[in-house]
Amino acid sequence: MQFLKQTSLSVRFLVASKVSGTGIVPLQSRRLLGAPAEVVVGPLLQSGDRPMSTGTWLEGTRPYVPRRSLMYVPGHDMKKLRKIPVLGVDCAVLECEDGVALNKKAEARENIRVALDELGEVEGVDLAVRVNSVSSGLLEEDLRVVMAAKRKPATILLPKTNTVDDIILVGVRIHRSLKAALGSRAMGYCPHLITYVESAEGLMNMKDVLRRAETFSREGVYHLDGVVFGSDDFCADIGAVRTGDAVELTYARQKIVMVAKAYRIQAIDMVYTDYKDLDGLKWQSEQGARKGYTGKQVIHPNQVAPVNTAFTPSPELVERATELTAAFEQHQAGGHGAFTFRGQMVDMPLLLQAKNVLQTMQNIRKPR
Repeated sequence: MQFLKQTSLSVRFLVASKVSGTGIVPLQSRRLLGAPAEVVVGPLLQSGDRPMSTGTWLEGTRPYVPRRSLMYVPGHDMKKLRKIPVLGVDCAVLECEDGVALNKKAEARENIRVALDELGEVEGVDLAVRVNSVSSGLLEEDLRVVMAAKRKPATILLPKTNTVDDIILVGVRIHRSLKAALGSRAMGYCPHLITYVESAEGLMNMKDVLRRAETFSREGVYHLDGVVFGSDDFCADIGAVRTGDAVELTYARQKIVMVAKAYRIQAIDMVYTDYKDLDGLKWQSEQGARKGYTGKQVIHPNQVAPVNTAFTPSPELVERATELTAAFEQHQAGGHGAFTFRGQMVDMPLLLQAKNVLQTMQNIRKPR
């Protein structure tokens, strides 16, 4: 792939000279080929189009993968990895990063490789791997071992994505690891990529990072699909003190949603660290859903059900959306524009909100 050859040269120049990576990767889009029969790709969930709230989803692109709940499972604990099918979580993240001690990293990588093959395709679950950051010096080995699995992860999560340079380097390293594992068959596998905002620098550079990630996404290196807010690292970076209502994170949370939706990708909200406080979890989850987040990180099995519920439209909301949509169509057929529904004036923005609700339910309910 010519663009990767050019990118590789640019990365070597980038590392040597410390210059910005902006403008390095040429736009030479190609159609993503289907995986050859001998390559077993991780489950790409067949769940319909993106909800309208994340933007228009063009015909011919990949299906939307619900991630209402995103749970970290430490890679060094094989017992926990084998429990993934019974967790009820939308996205199970096989963890190489913060949840694994430095002296357990090698064990975690190997366990994850084995677990991916053992688990196979888990119905309704996005099997993902969180690798170590570009700056850690561990990323290349993570990718080398994990990509040696016969069944590749459906999604790769890249923590501490602070700069455009980070996204360029990870794109090249993903390609290298796939080429080493699959050779010429590497074109048949294209994982989802989810980035993280965990610092002031990462928040400031988020727009540029996602813009560059879209270039690799168009070229089929990966499919940019979401961004996660790493709130604890973010607070440590800016010197903020965490509070119960998270008011100190209001600006960061809303900016992440805004930029993510501008790029038509998912926004995954912060962890609620007190896993015994289910009332507080419910409140914060519902608040995140109202802000526009599509899901939330969880750290304990008891958090999964409340989070899934918070990011699923209620029966009452679905009923209202269904009736409003039907009423709108009737009024349109009669040549009317705005109309009154349940005492409220309805026009196009309210119709789109109703369709968001119905599309979200369709994505969640479809077989995956």
